[in-house]
Amino acid sequence: MNLSGVFYALIAFAIFATHDAVIKFLGASFSPFQMIFFTTLFSFPLVTFMMIRDKTSGHLRPVHPWWTLARTTAATINAMGAFYAFSVLPLAQVYAILFASPLIITILSIPVLGERVGFHRWAAVVVGLIGVIVVLRPGGTELSLGHLAALSCAFFGAFASIVVRKVGREERTVVFLLYPMVANFVIMGTLMTFDYKPLPLSDLGGIAMISLFGFTAGLLLIAAYKASEAAIVAPMQYSQIIWATIFGYLFFDEKLDAQTILGAGIIIVSGMYIVFRESRSGTSTNTPVLRTRSRGGSAASFRISPFLRRTKQR
Repeated sequence: MNLSGVFYALIAFAIFATHDAVIKFLGASFSPFQMIFFTTLFSFPLVTFMMIRDKTSGHLRPVHPWWTLARTTAATINAMGAFYAFSVLPLAQVYAILFASPLIITILSIPVLGERVGFHRWAAVVVGLIGVIVVLRPGGTELSLGHLAALSCAFFGAFASIVVRKVGREERTVVFLLYPMVANFVIMGTLMTFDYKPLPLSDLGGIAMISLFGFTAGLLLIAAYKASEAAIVAPMQYSQIIWATIFGYLFFDEKLDAQTILGAGIIIVSGMYIVFRESRSGTSTNTPVLRTRSRGGSAASFRISPFLRRTKQR
């Protein structure tokens, strides 16, 4: 077993967790729209560097315009939900909710991909959703717009991933990268005018760090999936809950309560079981969770699956 992929993945998700902590810090002062706009602005040169290496012939017109529009819309809502949720909720609580993405991907794979989900994976989905309810504890605490934002981030991130799985082999990498970035730039640039605040140089540097962290972590994830099997790398995302606990305690005076620990544990176990079932030969046709190799929720990171697929084709 090649464990170098595990090492790369752990470093990548540690960087992503730091990226999210910076979002939370800046989110206390600036709107998500303004942060996403400038994060996208700083990310353009970095992602352009990736795009110019794509030598495949073609144009920027999508082969599947409606699926591309659906994914672009989902990716935009996903980024807004993530930036807002990280700004107003405890880090660990946001991660616990976002960890439900594999459950949602499993459900969406049925109508979109025609995936057949057996009893074991359905049971894992049900158990995982119970974990989400434990984290949200309806009736025991007041559900806020932040919780809705985190749930929308998990859902629309999962949907965007499913769309890539649906039409990714027929669309150019540049289409998947460029359209969501342009949408974020235009839409967030418009919305931030209603609540714009001048950015001190130090805060502008913080937003530049978000872009750099997202880009660097994406490169490390590419290295991780090249080095090791997806079934080994994918569960490493759950290490973010450890960093969330550390950062939350050190910088934001957050304490991990028993219900969040219990709910997150249930969600993680169910997600890992789904990965285990998909990795077994014959239990899944499309392996939608294992093929979802990008970390959603950021306007700064890029989708790594097309780059991995292009490498294999070579």
